[in-house]
Amino acid sequence: MARFTEHQQDRIEAALGSIDLVRLRLSGELDPDQRASLGQFLTPASVARHLAAMFSPTAGTVRIADPGAGVGSLGAAVVARHIAQDVRPDAITLTAWEIDDLLSAGLRQTMDVLAELCGRAGVEFTANIRQQDFLFDGVNQLSAGLFAVPEEFDEIVMNPPYRKIHTKSAERGLCRAIGLETSNLYTAFLAVAAELLVPEGELVAIVPRSFANGTYFKPFRERFTAMMAFRELHIYESRSKAFADDAVLQENVIFKTVKTSKQPDTVVITSSAGPDDHDPTYREVSYRDLISPDDPTRVIHIIPDETNQRIAERVSSLPCTLADLGIQVSTGRVVDFRATEFLRAEGDVDTVPLIYPGHIRYGRVVWPIPAGKKPNGLLNAPAAHDLMVPEGLYVLTKRFSSKEEPRRIVAALYDPQDVSGGPVGFENHLNYYHAGGEGLDRDLALGLRAFLNSTLIDLHFRQFSGHTQVNAGDLRKLRYPSIEQLCRIGESTGGQQLEQSELDKLIDKELFMAGSEADPVRIRRRVDESISVLRQLGFPRGQLNERSGHTLLAILDLDPDVPWAQASDPLIGITPMMDFFRDHYGKTYKPNTRETVRRQSVHQFIEAGLIVINPDDPDRPTNSPKAVYQIEPSALQLLRTFGTDEWEVNRDTYLASRETLREKYAAERAMSRIPVIMENGEQFTLSGGGQNVLVKQIIEEFCPRWTPGGKVIYIGDTDDKFVYYDRDALAALSVTIEEHGKIPDVVVHDIARNWLVLIEAVTSHGPVDGKRHGELAELFANSSAPLVYVTTFLDRQAMQRYLPEIAWETEVWFASDPTHLLHFDGERYFGPYES
Repeated sequence: MARFTEHQQDRIEAALGSIDLVRLRLSGELDPDQRASLGQFLTPASVARHLAAMFSPTAGTVRIADPGAGVGSLGAAVVARHIAQDVRPDAITLTAWEIDDLLSAGLRQTMDVLAELCGRAGVEFTANIRQQDFLFDGVNQLSAGLFAVPEEFDEIVMNPPYRKIHTKSAERGLCRAIGLETSNLYTAFLAVAAELLVPEGELVAIVPRSFANGTYFKPFRERFTAMMAFRELHIYESRSKAFADDAVLQENVIFKTVKTSKQPDTVVITSSAGPDDHDPTYREVSYRDLISPDDPTRVIHIIPDETNQRIAERVSSLPCTLADLGIQVSTGRVVDFRATEFLRAEGDVDTVPLIYPGHIRYGRVVWPIPAGKKPNGLLNAPAAHDLMVPEGLYVLTKRFSSKEEPRRIVAALYDPQDVSGGPVGFENHLNYYHAGGEGLDRDLALGLRAFLNSTLIDLHFRQFSGHTQVNAGDLRKLRYPSIEQLCRIGESTGGQQLEQSELDKLIDKELFMAGSEADPVRIRRRVDESISVLRQLGFPRGQLNERSGHTLLAILDLDPDVPWAQASDPLIGITPMMDFFRDHYGKTYKPNTRETVRRQSVHQFIEAGLIVINPDDPDRPTNSPKAVYQIEPSALQLLRTFGTDEWEVNRDTYLASRETLREKYAAERAMSRIPVIMENGEQFTLSGGGQNVLVKQIIEEFCPRWTPGGKVIYIGDTDDKFVYYDRDALAALSVTIEEHGKIPDVVVHDIARNWLVLIEAVTSHGPVDGKRHGELAELFANSSAPLVYVTTFLDRQAMQRYLPEIAWETEVWFASDPTHLLHFDGERYFGPYES
C-alpha cells in the first residue's frame, strides 16, 4: 500500500484539529451539575494521539470501540493512526457510545470527518453511534443468555467516566449481573470492555491511577489481570496537565493491554511531564515486578525509573509485617455525623478528648484547639464508650491529605501526657496504631512515628497509591522494621520530631547501613535541591522539572553523595549529560531526547548566563554535535554555597547583578525591546508589550514552518504601527493600504504557492471573526494572490473565550504547539478557501 504523502498527513492533522475544536466548544456548553454526575471530562487531542500511538498496525478489517466517546476524539485518533500507517486496514468499523444529546451531535460530525478521511485513503469506513449507556448495553449483551452472541471488537480505546457507584445503585446491580464487584464507574467500563474484546484484542485507556492498589479495587484487579496482560504503561509527572482544559487535578495512567492469559516476560513503563512532552523516560521491567505472582491482592507497581525501583526494594527488604510486630492499625471509631449527641465544642469534666486530624501539629497532638471548627470533647457516657480507646500511647496517621500537601503519610504521637489523660476518641479521618486495642511502648511508638514520617516511606507509598487517601488497609500492607530496630530509632529521637534530613539519616543508619551507595532518598533529595536552586534563581516553570534539575547536576558533576561545596566545572556535552542522568540518578531517557535537553534546559541556562557554550573553542558552531557546556565561574562560586548560611546573601548579590530568566520572559510591558530574527537572518526589534511577544513567535516559529521561503511584507508594533513594511512588495500584488488601523498584525507572501497570508496576533484584541474577515477581504480585495486568514494565540487556553467567534474558512495556530494548525471547517487544510 502506498505511503501517505505529507499533504495527506496534513489533512489528517487538520481533521483531528477540527474535532478538538468541537470538543473545546461543547465542553464549555455542558451543564456543570450533569457533567459532574456523569463524570464527563473529554479527551484533549494531545492525549488522544498518545493513546492512539499505542495500538499495533493492522491490516484487513478492524472493529474499534470507543465507550463513553464524547465527541469521538479517541476513536478519531485511532482511525487516523491506522489510515496513516504504511500497512493500513481495508475496512474500519467504529462503534461509539455517548448518552449526552449535545455531545452526540458533535460525535456525528466527527464520524462524517472520518468517513471523508478514510475515503481519501481508500479504506472502507462504517460508523455506529449508540446513544445509550455503554455499561447498560454491554452488560445486557454479556448476560443475554446461552445463545446470544455479544459484539466483539479488535480494539477498544477509552477515557471512561470517573464516578463512584454506591452499593445500592443501578450501576452496581449491572456489574453484579456479570459477577463483578467494583466501586467506581471507570473500572466497570474497563471490565465490560475487556469482555467484549476478541482474543489478542487490544485495549488502550487513560484512567485514574487508583485502581492499581487498595482493597476496594481488589476484585476488579483480580478479574482484569486474569484476562488482560499489560504491555505498556505511561504516567504523567504532573497531575494537572492531562485534562488542563477542564482544570482537573488527577493522577492518571495510560496503559495498553492485550486479551490473553499468557503474560509477557517484560512490560514497558514510560513517564513524561505531560501530554505535550514528547520525550519520555523509558524503562523495561519484568512482568513479575509489575504484578507479583505471590501477591494475592494483585497490586500493580508502576515504577518509572531505577531510583524508584531502589525505593521499592529497600522497603520490601524490611523484615516484618504488622502481625509479626504484634501491632494493629484501625480507623478512628468516631463518625461525627452519627455521634452528634455526644460531641462537645470544649472538653470538660464530663468528656474525654476527641482528636481530629486538625489536632495533629508537628508530629504531636495539640489539644484542645479553643474556638476551632471541630469539637474537642466526646461525652463520657456509657452509650459512647464503644467509641473510645483506653488511655495509652498511640501513633496516628491522617487518612486524607490535600492534593498538594507535600506528604501522603502524616504520622503523630498521641501521648496522654499532652492532653488530660484517660480514655480518648479518635475521629474517623484518622488511623491509629495499637497493640490489641491498648497503647504502645514509648520507644516503639516513637520509632514507628519516625519510620512513617520518613521520606523513604512517603516516596514508596506514592508508588502504589494513586490517590490522596491513606487507609488502614494500605498501612497493613507495608513492610516494617523489627521491634528492636523501631525501639532503637525511637530512643535515638529523644522523643523529638526531627528535621526531615536528620530523620532520614537516622532511618538510613539504623535500617540500611548509612553511607551505602545509591541511597534513593539522597538521590530524590538532591534532585529536589537542584530544582529549588533553579526556582530561587528565577527560572520559569518550564525549567522547574526533573530534566532541568538533572541537567544542572550533570553540569556541576554532582552525584548524590558529593556536597554542593565540591561542585566542579567540567566541559560536558548533551550525550554525556544524559549518561550522567542514567548512571547517577537512575533516569533513562530515550536517545531522541537529546534535543529536548538542549532546547528546554540547556538553552535557557545559556540565556540566563548560568552556563557558557564552547568555552574551549568559541569558533565551534553552536549546533555542532561536539558542542560542550560549562558552568559560568561566578555561578559556580554561588552554587558551592548552597545549603550554607552564606547562600541567601550570595544568591541575592548574584541576582542583583543580572536579570533573572523569569523577569526576562515576563517583561512584556518593559521598555526593553524584543529582538526578532527573520527567516532570512535579518534582525530588528519590537517594543516590549501588547501582542509583540506573540508576533515574535509568528515570525520565528510560524513563518519558517507554514510559509517557508515566504516574504514578510508587514509587521505591526504597539508603538510603531509600520515597524516593518514593504510597500513595493504589496503593490506588486496590486494591494495599496491606506487605512492603517485595519491592517493585520503580520502579512506574509507565500511566494512558492502565491498566497497572501493575513495573520492576527490575539492577546488584547480579538480573532478573525466574521466582521474582521469581511474587513480584511475588503481591504485586500484587489490582491492578485489568494488570501489566507490566520488567527494566532499563545496557547489553547487563550483561545477558549474566543472559540464561538472565530470565522469559518480560517486557520488557527498556537505558539505553544507550533507544529500544528487548525482549520475551521475541516474540508481542507492550510490554504486559501477559493483554491
